[in-house]
Amino acid sequence: MLPSILTVLCWSFSGVTGSKAAKLMGSIPASFWRLVLALLLLGAYAHTFGQSIQGDGFQWFLLSGFIGFGLGDTALYLAYPRIGSRLAMMLVHCLAAPFAATVEWLWLGITLTPFQLLAGAVILCGVGIGIAPDKKHAQPHPHLVTGTILGIIAAVGQAVGAVLSRKAFAENELGGATVDGLTSAYQRLMGGLVVAAAVYAALTLKSRWKASTPAHSRAQIAEGRRWLVWNALFGPAIGAACYQWALATTPSGIVLPIVSLTPLVMIPLAERLEGDRASRRSIIGGAIAVLGVICLRMART
Repeated sequence: MLPSILTVLCWSFSGVTGSKAAKLMGSIPASFWRLVLALLLLGAYAHTFGQSIQGDGFQWFLLSGFIGFGLGDTALYLAYPRIGSRLAMMLVHCLAAPFAATVEWLWLGITLTPFQLLAGAVILCGVGIGIAPDKKHAQPHPHLVTGTILGIIAAVGQAVGAVLSRKAFAENELGGATVDGLTSAYQRLMGGLVVAAAVYAALTLKSRWKASTPAHSRAQIAEGRRWLVWNALFGPAIGAACYQWALATTPSGIVLPIVSLTPLVMIPLAERLEGDRASRRSIIGGAIAVLGVICLRMART
């Protein structure tokens, strides 16, 4: 449970700082450069104190990052302008857990007890209540459909990436290799950066082809870079390492419901840093989700 909770705390701070960086620099550039910075930080550790690219599960970690960090995060960032961050995050965090549990059941044969499934459902219901957007903020039908599809793709990416990470840890264990969370996160980032770089390069070429005016000033980009450092540190670096630690010790069908608390834990941070005050419904949803976490912990003991 501890690595899952640490993941929530890191990703909550990363979410707020990432939002500010994206507004100042642009979503895709911010996403790409955060992965670059995190790769440098984790690479320095992995090649000095960690296991570098060793382990029989290295290819699985690459594939996990390609799908999770690469395809999943790209779809998420594309969903933001269409349906908004709250609805996009609700789709990802609420759907990733059942998707992952289904994949693990079909592929790895890992099952959860009825009580664990019930506790996970309580968490997901709380998250859904807490971050569901108001009806007055509903998007036009075409944007809603496209954004929802992208959000579902992002959820599938996170779920499949989580299951592939557990497969990688299993392969390492069978081969007698031990790969820590920081090194495994580094190996995943290598795969994710391939997709992020391709998308960033495509957008750069598109903007040059159209000779469009930059959407962000140099002052905005400079300020965004400061937020980007914190985002990279607590997101794909330390946060991802804690996430890998959690997946190495706990089924992803349990890890992902706990990680789904991230948008709720973000509420006080968003209020302080962005002026986004929580509604009564958000507080109620948070209380329900916390109750689910307590039940889930009781089921694990």
